[in-house]
Amino acid sequence: MKQDMIVILDLGSTENTVVARAIRDLGVYSEIHPHDITVSELGKLENVKGIILNGGENRVVDGKEIDINEELYSCGIPMISIDHPTSKCDKKYDALLDEATLKSFIFDECKAEANWNMKNFIEDQVEIIRKQVGDKKVLLALSGGVDSSVVAALLIKAIGKQLVCVHVNHGLMRKNESESVVEVFRNQLDANLIYVDATERFLGKLENVADPEQKRKIIGSEFIRVFEEEARKLEGIDFLGQGTIYPDIIESGTKTAKCVKSHHNVGGLPEDLQFELVEPLAQLFKDEVRACGVELGLPENMVYRQPFPGPGLGVRCLGAITRDRLEAVRESDAILREEFEKAGLNKKVWQYFTVVPDFKAVGVRDNARSMGYMVVIRAVNTIDAMTASIERIDYDILEKVADRITAEVPSVNRVCYELTKKPVATIEFE
Repeated sequence: MKQDMIVILDLGSTENTVVARAIRDLGVYSEIHPHDITVSELGKLENVKGIILNGGENRVVDGKEIDINEELYSCGIPMISIDHPTSKCDKKYDALLDEATLKSFIFDECKAEANWNMKNFIEDQVEIIRKQVGDKKVLLALSGGVDSSVVAALLIKAIGKQLVCVHVNHGLMRKNESESVVEVFRNQLDANLIYVDATERFLGKLENVADPEQKRKIIGSEFIRVFEEEARKLEGIDFLGQGTIYPDIIESGTKTAKCVKSHHNVGGLPEDLQFELVEPLAQLFKDEVRACGVELGLPENMVYRQPFPGPGLGVRCLGAITRDRLEAVRESDAILREEFEKAGLNKKVWQYFTVVPDFKAVGVRDNARSMGYMVVIRAVNTIDAMTASIERIDYDILEKVADRITAEVPSVNRVCYELTKKPVATIEFE
């Protein structure tokens, strides 16, 4: 069933995702598109029932105030304008729409149906995937995280054995992560899984690289190279499946918003990519990805698994990656996850992890002065990963975690708890 859509045109607002989520919460699908979309491009979008022009503080680009293409004003689709009174749109508002006004526009004026749900989304995506892929094969990077797992389940539903899953151990995985991926997907779910141990290859490429953006792009590019090599061993591989989700795209920058950080599957792709991309989750927020996984029948412990960045522990071992600090991140993270699970926090806290900065501090070990690394704990709650609040952890739990880390990870002599919300911080440190 094709779902009705409200299109949000980005005219410099910082609240595009707020508007998009408000519309989806009303049961109507919404997408954010650039301000300079043409009538022809708009016509390629299916079931567009209304347009919202969303202006804001970034509306002036290179000294000029941006506007939509002139012909859109007479395209015949109902339209309203938020926060830019100079717009030629008849209906103008100088603040975010309240729920009553939004409902009136969507349902009364646009005549949209509240048919946005995961069952319909999955049906649509299965049809789109089959049409795109045909009888070819899709190569999927299967990290075992939520996004890649849901993509795998969706692709299996759409094309079955035409999906080839590749799990790359880049040496930046959490403790026992690769072993778990192989056990669940190959042994339990009978997926067509190829396992590649590329630890030395990745760590060699990352040696002495301290810049976070460069690290992300190296990891993303090297991933693609590994997949290309695996694809050459197979026949009929023309597509690359990815777990790109909406916040990845938004945070990687738009025409009116600066890049927050390049995501490995958005900003790190090489220009000479040998595959056509299949990204069925690209318009979903994180909570919607989980809802999709539930609808697809994935087990709860997989759907609600801790989010894990594509570059893995590479962006939690801050600065240039060294093997001793990488091991400190891996071991301290395992301890944190174990203790949070014991305390029941694994179901309460959306994301929690440890990072290790690139410096040492003085401490005392075995009655002697010693230099050791610092472990920083971060625990946040969020709905869509665009904003995040800090979880207030019981002090006794934090003290136990700190005691275990400093006792069981010899290279660490300090443990800190990080208290900054998003914004101004991002969820990850790099």
